[in-house]
Amino acid sequence: MDDSIPFASRDYFILLGLLAFARAADFFSTWIATPHLALEGNPVAKWLGWKWGVALNVILIPFLAQSPLVSIAFSTTSLLVAARNFQSAWLMRSMGEAAYGDWHVRRICEAPFGLLFGCLAGNVFLFALPGAALFLYGGEQLIPTAIGLGVLVYSLAVAVFVSLSYWRIRRRRVAQITSALEKSALN
Repeated sequence: MDDSIPFASRDYFILLGLLAFARAADFFSTWIATPHLALEGNPVAKWLGWKWGVALNVILIPFLAQSPLVSIAFSTTSLLVAARNFQSAWLMRSMGEAAYGDWHVRRICEAPFGLLFGCLAGNVFLFALPGAALFLYGGEQLIPTAIGLGVLVYSLAVAVFVSLSYWRIRRRRVAQITSALEKSALN
């Protein structure tokens, strides 16, 4: 289903353009939301930073564009990430990264654990369901299968990175409470 296409062919440049646009949308939406990457949910992207993240994408995109399945799936995931970033970017930017981060952490710490993860599971499941349908029933049709794969990868990324974020925040909060209790017990 996913035969690679010749380098520098018409289809190659179409997929290269699609990938470049999708990755640029992801980068731009991230920059709008968190210019210092303080709120970046992907630990690898945060570690790479802007300079190395752009460099890695400039190197990878020409290789990814040779595979229609990979390039369409990767583009789909990137565009969904960009859309998610833009959803709250206005709030992050207007409040500032630190203030938004503090506000968000407080909301997470105040929410009941079951509600927090139940809503995350609902979000992931409702995104993954049409992605799975496209992927499973796309058959030999490359585009629906690739889009379905991209939606599934996006759903998995949201599940993993948001769960990690919730877990880190909750773990830090428990450590802070434990430390405060230990200090008050000593007094």
